[in-house]
Amino acid sequence: MIPSELLDRWQAGLTDGSIVPYLGPGVLADVRSKLDGRPIPATGEQLILAMNNGQPMAPKLMYEFPRAAMNIELKRGRSAVTRFLDTTYGTGKWTRAALHDWLAAIAPPYVIDINRDTQLQDSYAHLPHLLILGCARIGGTDYRFKLFAHDGDSYAEIDPAQADPSLPVLFKPMGSPLPMSSYIASDADYVDYITELMGGFAVPGFVKARRKGKRYLLLGMRLDRDSERMVLSDLIYSAATEPSGWALIAEPTDKERRFCARQGIGIVEATVGNLLQEWSVELAAG
Repeated sequence: MIPSELLDRWQAGLTDGSIVPYLGPGVLADVRSKLDGRPIPATGEQLILAMNNGQPMAPKLMYEFPRAAMNIELKRGRSAVTRFLDTTYGTGKWTRAALHDWLAAIAPPYVIDINRDTQLQDSYAHLPHLLILGCARIGGTDYRFKLFAHDGDSYAEIDPAQADPSLPVLFKPMGSPLPMSSYIASDADYVDYITELMGGFAVPGFVKARRKGKRYLLLGMRLDRDSERMVLSDLIYSAATEPSGWALIAEPTDKERRFCARQGIGIVEATVGNLLQEWSVELAAG
């Protein structure tokens, strides 16, 4: 059970922007295909199986999606991974996640989403906002992001100097198929992206200013994979002092407990489903 005082604190912080939702694969756990009812590939294992026509890969590749994506890239080219992600998230028809409906009602001014689907963007499609997509291994620029401004109707790519920092910001570091394909997927992508993230080139300047002193609410995140932990550590740089945030993890491992302790993140042993259920109960109670 999540204490009501904590629920109240989260709702107030998400609304005023002092708490930033950080969305992981678990927020899509209830999403199903409108065609055949299958779950949307969201976790590493689900993505690997979907990418490999439902067949498991070697155990060392099954450990983490970037390893498996690197294997496919080496065998069939980078475009094969991009096509898979475009087909999965760009043209696939999926039901809405309950968490996204809940979040849309709050409309936090800054959201980080490491999933590659478009549901977060759909939630803000009627509002002017800024969208940041992670990118890697591109020449001709020092940046490792693509920046778009949405006017309430459509996206247009812009330079960071053109950004209106007062607008809501959707940060999708692992990318999205819309408005154009841009993904961090394979090991090579992650190595380049994380290197530039640590160097400061994967986060726009206006986000660096905005994120100072923020706290984070990690939803649907497991923290037992190094690539996701490294991305998180750099994206929440300049967070508030303890607690720097909270992570909903129903059955945390020792590794996750140690990592969260180092980051100043408090663990709440609950699921996204528990959060939504308890929030609805609290709202009903008045």
